[in-house]
This record gives sequence, structure tokens and C-alpha cells, in this order.
Amino acid sequence: MANNKSAKKRIEINKRNYLKNRFYKNSLKTLTKNFFQYLNRYEISRTDENLKELENIFHSIHCLIDKGTSKNIFHKNTAARKKAKLHKYFNKQTF
Repeated sequence: MANNKSAKKRIEINKRNYLKNRFYKNSLKTLTKNFFQYLNRYEISRTDENLKELENIFHSIHCLIDKGTSKNIFHKNTAARKKAKLHKYFNKQTF
């Protein structure tokens, strides 16, 4: 248990940051799962509608990763690695 005021404040700040970080990381996991589902759907039937859905979710993931990187939730190398992985799958299926 914290004994002084600054230690108590750090506990509160850590709790707040934990919740914020968890939101970004869970959102990224969910969007990534959705991306691969849309990718499989596009692989089965290559329609313009499926491609637009895939591009929208791809853009959403990129925005979320960039926003998380700017807020120091993800390290820049981690963000680059995640984006490169998604680019690889996206380009492999769409071209």
C-alpha cells in the first residue's frame, strides 16, 4: 500500500493508463480478427462490395495503430510490424 501522496497518485495514474491502453489493445485485436474474416470473405467471392468493406476495416486498423503509437500505447517498431503484416495479407489477396 502506498504511504505518501505521490505514490497514491501514481497508483491512480497507472490504473487510468491501464484502462486506456487495454481499450486500444482490445480494439486492435477485434479489428484484426474482423479484418481476417473480411479477407476470407473476399477470398471466397471477389466483389466490389467485399473489397470496400475490406479497405474500410484496413483503414480503421491503420488509424487505430497510428493513434495508439502517437499516444505511446504501442512502440513505433511494434506498430510498423503490425502494419507490415496486415499490408502483406492485404496485398496478397487483393492484387
